[in-house]
Amino acid sequence: MEKIKMSTPIVEMDGDEMTRILWKMIKDELILPFVDLKTEYYDLGLEHRDATADQVTRDAAEATKRLGVAVKCATITPNKQRMSEYNLHEMWKSPNGTIRSILDGTVFRAPITIPTIKPVVKNWEKPITIARHAYGDVYKSVEIRVEEAGTAKLVFEGESGKREEVEIHRFKGPGVLQGMHNVDKSIKSFAHSCFKYAIDTKQDVWFSTKDTISKKYDGQFRAIFDEVFAEYKEEFERLGITYFYTLIDDAVARVIRSKGGYIWACKNYDGDVMSDMVSTAFGSLAMMTSVLVSPEGNYEYEAAHGTVTRHYYKYLAGEETSTNPMATIFAWTGAFRKRGEKDNLPELQRFADLLEQACLDTLNEGIATKDLVGLMEGITPQQVNSLDFIRAIRTRLEKKL
Repeated sequence: MEKIKMSTPIVEMDGDEMTRILWKMIKDELILPFVDLKTEYYDLGLEHRDATADQVTRDAAEATKRLGVAVKCATITPNKQRMSEYNLHEMWKSPNGTIRSILDGTVFRAPITIPTIKPVVKNWEKPITIARHAYGDVYKSVEIRVEEAGTAKLVFEGESGKREEVEIHRFKGPGVLQGMHNVDKSIKSFAHSCFKYAIDTKQDVWFSTKDTISKKYDGQFRAIFDEVFAEYKEEFERLGITYFYTLIDDAVARVIRSKGGYIWACKNYDGDVMSDMVSTAFGSLAMMTSVLVSPEGNYEYEAAHGTVTRHYYKYLAGEETSTNPMATIFAWTGAFRKRGEKDNLPELQRFADLLEQACLDTLNEGIATKDLVGLMEGITPQQVNSLDFIRAIRTRLEKKL
């Protein structure tokens, strides 16, 4: 068959360890035989990031702004151990954090579901998408370990000369102190991204903070969401989707009682925690998709999981691995579908749909990687290694094409 054509490249960000191995397998078996692939390639492997003083990560993010669609492999965020292991010049920042900052994006994470793996929450019938604000709060906080009695104050000195000061606490002895912030611009981008993604996917939006306690900080999040939603209200009504705000503790109760099928927008820390809860309750982090969406409509697709270090060391030792490639495959399909939408390429969109169906057919027939075998119900699964799993998908894809 003739390969499917592309007109505009996708930004391709290669990564690290076992996911880098899977990345090549996926391209060789599931993409290159069928698609006349056009990508602008950036090697975000840790060695190359170190060699370029992390300029390659910034370049990849800028390319995403220019081309509109990117697909990213999982990457290492180095710690002290990695500094020694890779002889790094510097403990480079998280590539995801750098890319999010440049794109001013919001992370949307949703599980890939199949009938043979039931959610722990038995009334969940549809995936729940977590929209995580990716700037500020505790992740950019500053802290002091208080060693003695004294007074802590929060002070703001404006460029106009205005000065505000409030007392935080009068310490009678040792304790801890933390200061955190956010900015209106980032909160507005978060709101726009959530409402645009809801329109794109035709899902309701739930937003939750704790503005009854944090009246100014969380209250500003709520006020900005209400203000921004006014721009989208008419389109929401036309599509029959809704937006509502509730407190985070009420949201948790509602989520557990719900049937799923909506976007749950959370502040940075809440989204970090709740995305892990949702992914685990649905089955496996290896079955969790992740897409970064900017308010300008730029998209970067990746898997929600890391580089699978333990499997990589087994692979280097010549041992067989059974690593789940599903979320990484779905990163590629998401990027192809979006590229097809932007460039009016229905065949590319169809290919993305058929590849996802081939993946799900393979799992539904009981052919699975080790992490899923123990979760499957009502079927006798057959455990296979990573390459055999990908080749089983290819067999089903070829039939569909």
